[in-house]
Amino acid sequence: MTSDTALASEPTLLINGAWRSAPARFDVHDPATGERIGSADDAGVDDAAAAVDAAAAAAAAWRATAPDERARVLRDAAAAITADADRLSLLLTRENGKPLAEARGELGSTTGAMTWAAEQARRADGRVIDLGGSRRGAVLKQPVGITVAISPWNFPASMFLRKIALALAAGCTVIAKPAEQTPLIAKALVGHLVEAGLPAGVLNLLTTSQPDPLVKALLADPRVAKISFTGSTEVGLMLQRHGEGLLKRVALELGGHAPAIVLPDADVDETVAGVVASKFRTSGQSCIATNRLYVHESLYERFCAALVERVSRLRVGPGTSDGVDLGPLIDESALRKLEEQVADAVRLGAKVLTGGSRLTDGELGNGAFFSPTVLTDVSDSAVLAQQEIFGPVLPVYSYADEQDVIAKANATSYGLAAYLYGADTGHLWSLAERLDFGVIGINDPFPLAPQLPFGGMKNSGIGREGGLEGIDGFLETKAVAQRV
Repeated sequence: MTSDTALASEPTLLINGAWRSAPARFDVHDPATGERIGSADDAGVDDAAAAVDAAAAAAAAWRATAPDERARVLRDAAAAITADADRLSLLLTRENGKPLAEARGELGSTTGAMTWAAEQARRADGRVIDLGGSRRGAVLKQPVGITVAISPWNFPASMFLRKIALALAAGCTVIAKPAEQTPLIAKALVGHLVEAGLPAGVLNLLTTSQPDPLVKALLADPRVAKISFTGSTEVGLMLQRHGEGLLKRVALELGGHAPAIVLPDADVDETVAGVVASKFRTSGQSCIATNRLYVHESLYERFCAALVERVSRLRVGPGTSDGVDLGPLIDESALRKLEEQVADAVRLGAKVLTGGSRLTDGELGNGAFFSPTVLTDVSDSAVLAQQEIFGPVLPVYSYADEQDVIAKANATSYGLAAYLYGADTGHLWSLAERLDFGVIGINDPFPLAPQLPFGGMKNSGIGREGGLEGIDGFLETKAVAQRV
């Protein structure tokens, strides 16, 4: 593979097995410095049409490809990504801003998801049923068809390839559109799939700074069977409404407003460590990050003191610097939104225990940095009490009644992730059953694994990625009955 410097000026559109350029390109910037680190091709509706043509032409042959061969391509690509992890993690950090250690961890989870998808390729089978008498039935599984995979910037490797790998394992052809903030890591990862022997047209890559017209063109094409999207709830709802009168499979992994409940028997030090890990990873720019922390009144004062002490020691800086815990937000727009949310909360009476402002000293002056922040006394009418907080800001609430705190945790239109901390396993599981969220961590700040399904309830999504359920989203189920 080429160096990341050369990669920054290479063609980034992959259509029918060939890398090609668009008439225009758009710049890619390092959010830690504002520096231009390269550019990507700005695909338009004509490129979208060509990608669908290529995916349609390759569909029959890829569907007929033996599951073992599909699995081999995924395994070989995963091995190549692992071997190239140093270069890829640096590129990911330069585009996204997260610390190098987090970037390496994300690449590890990416290859884990690819290996899991490879295993599922061999298990996407049906069954034969005795219908009684001389009748037999069969349940057949077959690829849903051309899939459009749209991934976000906050986990530009793992979320990008988790979708693609499951679709390829199922026998679907794919058109992938990464976020405009992180197109270069997507190009590098797709390159490893191509080098692993993926046939032309099976996977097509469209980078663009103008996603709306391009995605609408893809949705309007009757040959596109499915769209798999990770991003904001607002965009997800829009995607459900479009399709030019054509019913398409839709899988949506959307926003979250994750509560964490600390029970009276929780270990304070271990729980503080877990909460900090959950909240401040990726600078809080995660859809499963803890957004609302409820601490039992018997622990509240001690817990807040320990939390503030730990959060105030977090080091903020460019992700490429040694010892950095938090990198920048993705861009200036995200930083301004967070500043507005905090200012609104403070205006309504919130107290800032630590942090609370943009960081501009020294090397931080040119980037989108915000101090790790802990708030108390946050009004229920504050914007950040009602909406997703996509940054390193954590509101802490005291509670006395368990029934009341479960009701408050569930009182949101979101339902992606929730967290419970305590010592009584049986009680923790009983509470987990009462929380209306698709992913729940019990004393676990990272409740994710390739073996587990991932997705949300309510306005946090439709469908699941990962686990035994993951590949089903890319398969149609057909019933056949025969009288013998």
